[in-house]
Amino acid sequence: MPHFDHGLAATSHPLDESYATAQSRTMTTAKNSKVCCLSRLKLGLAMAAAVSLADAAYAQSPADWLTGMQGQTAPGQAEAAREHDDQVVETAQVRMVARLTADGEEIEDGLVWRVYWHPPGDTSRSTLVATKQEARPVFKLKVGDYIVNAALGRAHITRRITVKGENGAEAASEEFVLNAGGLRIKALVSGVEAASNTVSYAIYSDRDQTDNRKLVLSAARPNLIIRLNAGIYHIVSTYGDCNATVQSDVTVEAGKLTEATVTHSAAKATFKLVQRAGGEALPDTQWTIQSPQGDEIKESVGALPTHILAPGSYTVVAKSQGRQFQRDITLANGETAQVELVMN
Repeated sequence: MPHFDHGLAATSHPLDESYATAQSRTMTTAKNSKVCCLSRLKLGLAMAAAVSLADAAYAQSPADWLTGMQGQTAPGQAEAAREHDDQVVETAQVRMVARLTADGEEIEDGLVWRVYWHPPGDTSRSTLVATKQEARPVFKLKVGDYIVNAALGRAHITRRITVKGENGAEAASEEFVLNAGGLRIKALVSGVEAASNTVSYAIYSDRDQTDNRKLVLSAARPNLIIRLNAGIYHIVSTYGDCNATVQSDVTVEAGKLTEATVTHSAAKATFKLVQRAGGEALPDTQWTIQSPQGDEIKESVGALPTHILAPGSYTVVAKSQGRQFQRDITLANGETAQVELVMN
């Protein structure tokens, strides 16, 4: 049976505005692996400066966070929206600002603002009326109630605002506190940092009341800052394309950058089917890697497929020319193996 090592430990260190590192450190440990987290402050600048390519990976869109607020325009709602646009009504300017924490600095970059309007008395559905990607955008809005979403990476906040009539030339101000921090994952294999294109990880929310988790971000790469709302998250890191995974929980604190290290245990195996020992690999061979219990772990086709697997025992099945061959193998952590199946 394959052996899986799952682990992650987290430590947070608040920093002052000169980036000095405090001495406090906490450590939580899960089975057979360690993760260390280092927190840094000067939050707006540290978080904004990190160009998070992981944001291009699949994740919830900001519209997903507006659950129950956005959808198809219902009959009559479109007409109400047109009346809202066509009527000569009073407008006002509203400036939006955002912070990671209530006492933190204003966020300088990376924000996306979305403003939604809904017909009076009907809050079940909303219509997007404005979008801006600025640190301190100013919106000119008609008097009324709106829903505003401010997003920084995967961190976000959504709340209602009320726009009142012009009060002099100065724009009204609305402040949004995201209560967010950042997470950066580093991946090691046998004590050496893994190439970023060999490891990916997914981030899930903590379990809800029905004991389920919600996917926050998938296919994220190591060493990139992922901006998240404060809370507990479940990390599933995968080395290669099979079952060499590490799973554990990590806590993201508001206004802090958490740096975590996951350590993978794995073996690399190349498979080939030959007519005699040491012979040439047969092309177009169909391969199936199974657990000793018969559970399928990986399928592939080719003469010399290579896969990264968790240490443990496996049954390898090769199919070629209408015939089937199999062999039981055991892989150790850090091993690089050539697995040869001979046609009998």
